[in-house]
Amino acid sequence: MGDLQSLQAFINCLDQRSLPRILQVCSGVYFQGSVYEISGSEVCLSTGDLVKIIGLELLSVSCEDVNTGDSFVLPIHYTGNFRLVAEDLPYNTVEELVGLCPVGVDACGSFTFRSTQELIVDNFTLAPDEHLSLLSVEVSEDGERLARCQVLGHNMAYAELLLPLSLKGEFYECEDERGYFLQEIMSSARLSCRRFCNTNTKSSGGLLMFSPVYEISAIMHLRKNIVKFPSTLEVDVQDVTDQFQDLVFITPLSLPEVVSQPKESFPTMAEILEAPEGNQYFSCSWFGGLQKGKSLILHECHQKTMILASTPKGKKGKQYFMISDDYGGRMRRRAREFGSVYELYLASSQSPGLKVSVSRDYEADEDEGMPALGVGENLEVLGMSLMDRLKPGAAEKVESLICKRTHEVDDDDDDDEDDSEEISMPLFMAGHFVEKLSDNKKYRLNDLVSGSLPVDVKVVTRDKDLEKDPLMGLPALKLEETFTETTVLTSLPHNPDWCFELPVRWLQMSVCFTSDDLPWSRPPELHVETVTEMTEKFYYEYHKLIGKTEEPPPRPPKRKKSSCDANKKVQSLPSLGSSVSKQLDKLSLGPKVEKRSVPPPPQDEQTLHQPPPLLPRKSISLAESSSMPNMYVKSPRMSHKSGTFTDYIQILVVLNKMYTLTFSYLPLIKQRRDFLTRIMTTSLSRTHL
Repeated sequence: MGDLQSLQAFINCLDQRSLPRILQVCSGVYFQGSVYEISGSEVCLSTGDLVKIIGLELLSVSCEDVNTGDSFVLPIHYTGNFRLVAEDLPYNTVEELVGLCPVGVDACGSFTFRSTQELIVDNFTLAPDEHLSLLSVEVSEDGERLARCQVLGHNMAYAELLLPLSLKGEFYECEDERGYFLQEIMSSARLSCRRFCNTNTKSSGGLLMFSPVYEISAIMHLRKNIVKFPSTLEVDVQDVTDQFQDLVFITPLSLPEVVSQPKESFPTMAEILEAPEGNQYFSCSWFGGLQKGKSLILHECHQKTMILASTPKGKKGKQYFMISDDYGGRMRRRAREFGSVYELYLASSQSPGLKVSVSRDYEADEDEGMPALGVGENLEVLGMSLMDRLKPGAAEKVESLICKRTHEVDDDDDDDEDDSEEISMPLFMAGHFVEKLSDNKKYRLNDLVSGSLPVDVKVVTRDKDLEKDPLMGLPALKLEETFTETTVLTSLPHNPDWCFELPVRWLQMSVCFTSDDLPWSRPPELHVETVTEMTEKFYYEYHKLIGKTEEPPPRPPKRKKSSCDANKKVQSLPSLGSSVSKQLDKLSLGPKVEKRSVPPPPQDEQTLHQPPPLLPRKSISLAESSSMPNMYVKSPRMSHKSGTFTDYIQILVVLNKMYTLTFSYLPLIKQRRDFLTRIMTTSLSRTHL
């Protein structure tokens, strides 16, 4: 187990050739629940987490001024040069001094040093403070390591000598005038820990220390394949590679990521980490088995041709199915029904030569250009054309369907004359038509979808590979269209040979591959569920996804009133005044004589002037004497209850007063009526003129 150190210090000293390395987070500074959001990548590091580092990428360089402590960041491709600052420290051996020489760059020849003492090597005497340039490090025949150096003589002549690395003395590094690029400094482990100064003296602010900033690529538990975060996170880590060499990190995979795995990975065992949330699209039995923690067998991934099918609306509502092209049932074509000429046109555009039979009578409408249709007439769709619809004063082009109409011929009719005719029906015309089929053949699903769709069918022979065929027994099934779907062939461990297909686009779930053994000694024969019942939401979401929108049928043209009708209305205006006056003459305040009801038969004079008998009233107490008495009586002439004789007398008095008042206003009403009649007659005459 390694020492405890900061993440940045560990990465700076890490040899990338030793990757991968497993680190354990021991402590650190966490912000907002230990979530670091860096460049849109969210990383959560908590104490005790294990991180497997698999790669490093240099992002930038952090520069720190040694004198002031200020820091700034430079990009890795910075073009400025930096000069190496010699360390003012003595070294006891040549080996210690050579260890300062940069590795990974062409530094030999520019690295110089000096000795404060006189050196005698192989009868060669080197004066104190003589500058030597390091050329290379060699190994002699006896295994001794030597430093080949070059020294400049008094006559400007160069001399070479070999210094043993074990040679002792007092050595100092000399100033180096060579400039280094930032990328060169960071690529050398010996240079990256040295001090530099900027070659531009005007802007140089002092001694600089460089620290690389890496983007760490790592693998964590329950995360995607690669997690990336910078090396500057303030966390303390410990190298535990030796203790966890056999550790397997769980990597969650979505269904699209499962499909991208190599074919050699299948079949395999998998565990559901995140189950689908809610059941919005599926009405099948296997969906309930997709629960968190459950195991699955993933057999293979492939692209399948699927057929979208639906049933007519019935007691259970419409049903929707996604059928694989491997479905083995047999079907018969079923006559389609059309509720308008526009539906007939849409079907004929996909099935040329469509023949139908009229199932309801329709009367002709010459103004709209709609012909008469009778039950039993046969129509063969020929095409669509623009027909003229006659209008008063102009002609209008209307989209119409051209059909060949024939009548059913009786067996007793020996007339060989062709009674067929061409008719045109506007697309907005309503109608009831039934498709005429010429065969009663059983078809396979592939044979039907290879032709034109949609087509109405009925399943007559079930798929024997299915335990229960959901399509068998349906009154009708409409095969609408085909589409390609990427699926994962899956089964459950307790029933590994009965498989179902997971559509990748319609399931949001994550799994992880496990090392569990497959539940068989030899691969079994697989039975695949080729029919998946879907929900209504899937049906509409699918059409949104493919962007399919059906255009509404054409609306019938608005009827405009002709000029003849307007002339008739104008000619009738002069007679309006006389008709109004006649209607006003017929007005009367009294009841109409012709509608007066038959009077009842006369009654006896004695009974007429006698009040009706009162019903006996209940005895009341003194406490209840303040309440109103019950005045209801039983009338001998009417079935409903009425008031007393006194009430009738009061009503007659009120009516008499109203009648007298009304007759007093009759001259004024008649005068106003004559005045309104004259005004209306004059206005209508001027309008006519």
